[in-house]
Amino acid sequence: MGSLTETLGTLFAAYGSKLGQAIVEHTIYVLISVAIGFALGLLLGIVFSRFPRCSSVILPILSIFQTIPGLVFIGVLYIWWGNSYSTVIVALSVYAMFPVLKNTYTGILGVERKFLEAARGCGMSPLQTLLQVELPLAMPTIIAGVRMAAIYTVSWTVLAAMIGKGGLGEFVYQGTSSNNSTLILLGAIPAAILAVIFGAVIDLLQKKVTPRGLRKEAGK
Repeated sequence: MGSLTETLGTLFAAYGSKLGQAIVEHTIYVLISVAIGFALGLLLGIVFSRFPRCSSVILPILSIFQTIPGLVFIGVLYIWWGNSYSTVIVALSVYAMFPVLKNTYTGILGVERKFLEAARGCGMSPLQTLLQVELPLAMPTIIAGVRMAAIYTVSWTVLAAMIGKGGLGEFVYQGTSSNNSTLILLGAIPAAILAVIFGAVIDLLQKKVTPRGLRKEAGK
């Protein structure tokens, strides 16, 4: 126990400030990328839900794009834009967009027709129906997409270190290049904790945005 405490003390003395900075950078990357990915995914999901026939062709093509490894994508962006924060943010935002886009599309199309007919019967315009009926009912599904995006982005953000832009990936890359398992764990464990925290916070948000009627139905 004493040797473990000693080892941890030595590690924090050597890497404490750098680890704290890496955690902050990693968190900022995730927050910015997921926010941009959410905005783009929500907008495109709404647009695609209005044209389901076209979407049945476009979405599979986008799914193929999603299978491109992050390492390759960020490498291509690096060739275009160089060693900049924009390279990291754009790459992460694009990948964060996909789960939100798919869940927005699925959630809106999954709204029962009886609710749409009731909205029309009340004289709601298409925009009012979208904002007051479709999106609120689809929101739990959309938030589930945000949860996926956030958790995935925590792991993808490790790639920022590949072009020297910080984050917890620096410890992982340094550890793998020097065969130092301690450094790898210094990067991997905080990243895993961040993923758990983001997941828990978004789970709480999902419960908050789920209409009470749907909560009762789910509890039956």
